[in-house]
Amino acid sequence: MTQRTDLSPGLSIQGFTPPLRLRDFGLIAFDMDSTLINIECVDEIADAAGCKAEVAAITEAAMRGEIADYKESLRRRVALLRGVPVQRLEDVWQQRLRLNPGAADLAAACRAAGLQLLLVSGGFSFFTDRVRDQLGIQHTRSNVLEVHDARLTGRMVDQPWGDICDGEEKRRMLLQTCQRLGLPPERAIAMGDGANDLPMMGAAGLSVAYHAKPRVREQAMVAIDSGGLDRLLEVLRP
Repeated sequence: MTQRTDLSPGLSIQGFTPPLRLRDFGLIAFDMDSTLINIECVDEIADAAGCKAEVAAITEAAMRGEIADYKESLRRRVALLRGVPVQRLEDVWQQRLRLNPGAADLAAACRAAGLQLLLVSGGFSFFTDRVRDQLGIQHTRSNVLEVHDARLTGRMVDQPWGDICDGEEKRRMLLQTCQRLGLPPERAIAMGDGANDLPMMGAAGLSVAYHAKPRVREQAMVAIDSGGLDRLLEVLRP
């Protein structure tokens, strides 16, 4: 990458000359936890199981890219959730989860410009389905927590496409959605904050780091370090 250029406080770019036109893109892919929303859902569910510190430490290491096997790290975290009542997920949704600033405005601007929206998350469908509906997102991929007798079993449900949505699955989903829409990947935007977002960010025509881990910020073409998600519109003109 070329040297990073500061456009304004908390917003920097590398590898291209702004502004770009939002209408020149056809798809925007979002990570969810700590990107579209303010929390890591698995950490907040773990709070109900009395193991938040242990789970959060694994999450942080995974997001920083210090754990090579993301799938195994997620299995370890989910196993610690065994026995948590499903009601606790509803409590997280109602009491702790909030959209990050600018999420609704950016989603609306993208839809108005004709882009399709994709949510790809290493988190859980209980939350991604609700965020999808709240923001008018057309496509999603995430993980499904297994439930028995209204409690989490500590496992995830296998899906037709595989067992866990990790970084490679995020990349595959971005490319598959582009193919379905008849778009070259160069017309896709990918936005995330953690190491498991790097594969899809590398496949997209424009990569955006939002309040991201250092490794992700260094590689992204756009880095938003302060303010909301809608600061992307300072680079991509509607």
